[in-house]
Amino acid sequence: MDTEAVRSFVRAAELGQLRHAADELGVTQQAVSKRVAALERELGVRLFTRTARGVELTPDGRAFLPHARGVVTGLDRAVTAIRPDSRPLRVDVLGYRTGQAVVLHDYWRAHPGTALDVVTLKTGDPRVVVAALRAGEVDAAFRTVTDPAELPRDLRMVHLLDFPLELLVGPGHPLATERVLTPARLRGHRIRVPGIAPRSEWAEFYQQLATDLGLRIDGAGPNFGVEALLDALADSADAATLVGHRDRITWPVGHGLRRIPVVDPVIAYPLSLIFPRTNPHPGLGAVVEHFRGVAAVEGEVWVPSWATVARRASAPVRSS
Repeated sequence: MDTEAVRSFVRAAELGQLRHAADELGVTQQAVSKRVAALERELGVRLFTRTARGVELTPDGRAFLPHARGVVTGLDRAVTAIRPDSRPLRVDVLGYRTGQAVVLHDYWRAHPGTALDVVTLKTGDPRVVVAALRAGEVDAAFRTVTDPAELPRDLRMVHLLDFPLELLVGPGHPLATERVLTPARLRGHRIRVPGIAPRSEWAEFYQQLATDLGLRIDGAGPNFGVEALLDALADSADAATLVGHRDRITWPVGHGLRRIPVVDPVIAYPLSLIFPRTNPHPGLGAVVEHFRGVAAVEGEVWVPSWATVARRASAPVRSS
């Protein structure tokens, strides 16, 4: 089996587009397409279905992906065994538009020679993330295990920073003309967060947010992606959502959406990083220091109760 075809399949599955996979692998999109097609012929199944936005895994593709990742990880480890300085820092982010990915990109632009591999595990279940870390599939993950009893002793979790959230509304929303808002002003308004994943850290975040501040969080319905949500907000006179201050979100000019800061208190999403307790990747410490150098949130801040767990363990990160 062609290992480069397997690698191309894994990157295309993680990125959702053959073009992006080709860019990361340093080949043409046609080359990636041919590799995946050859792999599908060898396996006798379809791994992807093509969509207007890229590629999506078939049921066979989803079944094959974790094993394919294992093949790629095993090959990379074999290379690392003879070239220990060649392995890039492999980091899991929640999504490529999230504030954590934006700040990580800022770090890379400031240190363009850094060997960095950014992936998203596309799971809300912390157990899957923990398993990937322990298997060596990633070196670190921007995730939070909210129950410290569920974090294995061989892994460490540290708090990095808090991301302020903003209300995102369409032009017809009654709050659209406000310059700033308080949580009290949000009460009674529908805040849409479709497709909240069970057991995820953000499911617990929104549950506590609704309980503590009396907000109406509407998680009903499937998640059709950020573009579909932006379209819905543009056409709605009552729906809104919350987005991170640093999240990279763009929309068509005609949508007329507005991002409005929330203060007194600021609603903040706490960002933590999980990584092996012993011998973390040598490039990790510099990344952690960059994140901790981002300006702190000023004024009164609301964070969920579990945010204090990672803060207590947030000593400097050093490789052993």
